[in-house]
Formats: sequence, C-alpha cells, structure tokens
Amino acid sequence: MRVTVIGAGYVGLVTAACFADVGNSVVCVERDPARIDSLRKAQVPFHEPGLSELVARNAAAGRMRFVPEVAQGLGDAQVCFIAVGTPPLPTGQADMGQVREAAAQIGRAVSGPLVVVQKSTAPVGTVAMVQQIIDREMAARGVQHWVRVVSNPEFLKEGSAIDDFMRGDRIVLGSRDERAVTLMRQLYRPFNRNHEKIMVMDAPSSELTKYAANAMLATRISFMNELARLAEAVGADIEQVRLGIGVDQRIGSHFLYAGAGYGGSCFPKDVKALAFMAREAGLHAQLAEAVDAVNQRQKQRLFEKIAAHFAADGLKGRTFAVWGLAFKPNTDDLRDAPSIDLVEALLGAGARVRAFDPVAMDAARRLWPARQGLELVASAAEALDGADALVVVTEWLAFRSPDFDELARRLKARVVFDGRNLWDPASVRAAGLVYHGIGRGAADLKSD
Repeated sequence: MRVTVIGAGYVGLVTAACFADVGNSVVCVERDPARIDSLRKAQVPFHEPGLSELVARNAAAGRMRFVPEVAQGLGDAQVCFIAVGTPPLPTGQADMGQVREAAAQIGRAVSGPLVVVQKSTAPVGTVAMVQQIIDREMAARGVQHWVRVVSNPEFLKEGSAIDDFMRGDRIVLGSRDERAVTLMRQLYRPFNRNHEKIMVMDAPSSELTKYAANAMLATRISFMNELARLAEAVGADIEQVRLGIGVDQRIGSHFLYAGAGYGGSCFPKDVKALAFMAREAGLHAQLAEAVDAVNQRQKQRLFEKIAAHFAADGLKGRTFAVWGLAFKPNTDDLRDAPSIDLVEALLGAGARVRAFDPVAMDAARRLWPARQGLELVASAAEALDGADALVVVTEWLAFRSPDFDELARRLKARVVFDGRNLWDPASVRAAGLVYHGIGRGAADLKSD
C-alpha cells in the first residue's frame, strides 16, 4: 500500500519503518531540514535499538523516502498518518498546534480518497477536530474527496518499539466507517496473522484508551513508590512485597518496581493531560492527580536519602558518581528523567557530579552544555574517579553486577544509593559498603 507519515520523530519513524519493512511504499514528511538530511543518510537522530538498521534497509530498497512538505508526500497515498508532537502546556493540556497544522496541510493537498490516521497521542475529540479541519480546507478549495479520519493510538515502549509494533498485543482502531476500517485492516494484516489483535471501537473510546493505558501503568509505579516509603518506615522490604503481590494473577508482575520515579515522553504528560480532560469535563480526576503528585515527590527521594546520609557535614564539596541519565534503559531520552532532578539538586547543594550513561551522553551534553560542577564522563569507571558515593538512577544491564570490592576501594565515603533496587543489599554490605535502596526498609535500617 501507499502510506504517508507526517512527522519523523519517535512514533512516526518507527511506524514508517515497520510498514515499509513489510513491503509498503512509505513517504515520511519531516519539516526539520537537519533531520531530513540525517534520515536520507539513514542516520536516526535518537537511540532506539534496531531502528537505524530498519531505516537503512528500507531506504536502500526504495520503500522509504523523506520529503519536507505534506504536498510533496501526499501524492496518491491511500493512508496518511499524523504522528507529530503533542507536548504538554503548563496547564497539562496537550498542545495541539502541530496536529491542527498537519490536518490543514492535508486538507489543502489531498487529491483523492484518503484515510487519515490520528497516531499522535491526543485528547478525546481530536479525530472530530481533524475531520472538521480537513473538510473545511477542502471546501475552501471547492473540492470534495472521500476522506475519513481514524484514531489508531500507539502502544510503543521506548527501547522495544520495533518489537511492540511488529508483535504488539493489540491494534486499536477508532472509527465507525466500514470502508476506512476495511482499509486499515488490510494495512495491518501482516501484523495480525497469528491471532486477532484488531479492536474496532468509536473514536472517542479509542482516544481515551491510550490515556487510560498510560495512566494505569503510571498508577502502578506510583503505588509501589508510595508503598516503598511505608516499607522504609515499618522495616519491610518493597522487593519482597513486589514478589508477594506480583504472583497474584489478578495483579501481575509488570510495572511493580519501586524506584526513583517515572519519566519519558508519555507517562508524565499523559497523566497530566488526563487530569486536564477531566477538569474540562467538570470532573476531578483525584487518582490521576495523586499519581502525578506521588511521582513528583518520588523524584526527590534519592536526593533526600543522600542529604540525610551526609547530614553531619553537608554535601558542599563532595563528589557523586551518577550511573544512568536516560529515564529508562535502551533509550537516550532524557525527557522528565529522574536524573535531572537529582543532578540539579546535588549541584544546587554545592556538590559536584560525575555522570555516565551508556547511550544518552549526547543528549546530556545538549541538556547541560556547560553546567558548573557537572562532568559528563566516558565510562562508568571514570565516573567513580574522586567520588564520595555512587548513585544509580537508570537500570542499565551494565550496572547490574559491578565489582563491589572495587567500589568499596574507590568510593571515599564507601556508600551507594541504589535508585532502582538493582543490587542485593547483603552482597553490597559484605564488601564494606553502606547501602541505601528504595523501600528496602530492613536493609536501610541495618546500614544506618
């Protein structure tokens, strides 16, 4: 099929590459000239495992090409995806400016039958809004074409997006137009062979499904972080609690890990957007607001533990090694990452920071081009040079089995802060280190 994707960011590029890889002809519209230039050289400007290879293979085969204008890319497309950004406004509301502009450009350029797919995460009512804009622009041109807008939310996890797209657990389509749904079924047929994954519903339900999914997952994380504080207070171990509840089939084991808080491009903004939608509807989304509040508080937890441990002499002049800056492993995404809160708090207290991340160093240099007191170093080992203590913020595989004896020799204060509960407290203490985790009540009490 002939597919156009407007927006070659994270969602748009993954979508385009995966559709191209099963034989479709895909045109990506991207207005950023620098990004267009990079993509034409098969250089992906962000880290996602396997994506560079996928883009290179399909571009070389002629199944993917990149253009700067919607009018250039729409041509004789049968399906056009809108995959532009919807960043949060200060109120929590999603900024729909890019979606509106994409819809207007489609309306000005469409020249035949077309299914427009709203892929960007956007509030309930976006499909209707996009349809109205396209219809208005066609009317202004004095043309009439069969154009139908469908909601098709993405459920991609950064770090495993290609597998999530190729072998996802559901494909949600929001439309009651049989012709549009039939075309979408045809497009998704290669990803729907093993068992039926397509779920057809009305557009508002589809739009809300995306927010509901992310808010539910964020709720599980904040719930465990709330329990982690209680575990510390009463001397329980949140890791044991996690195992004890995760085997319950009604609960399951996913997203039950206490830690330094969630971040990224989805959970923070989608939880806030859900709360905003509720307010707009005259409701009070108490749970969504609490989930966000718990997460904001949890992002301060590592610094609070560090400040408490060094309360006698303070943090000024001390040096901290920070392992992990991305909000999660297998990505270079620093958006709303807990590491930002930690680094800024440490620097604000007069400490120095030596930080390392396996893939997010370029992103970190863009975020902190010249931050006094912060050194972005080339390896985890180099981060330890001159450090009083080590803080783990991101659960990269490379951080899971360090040489604790070496850490004890190199860390001047012989203390580690395990922000993702990667390590067995007893093994850490056996090396002569003081251990602080998240919600490891008994372990922390023994360390103090």
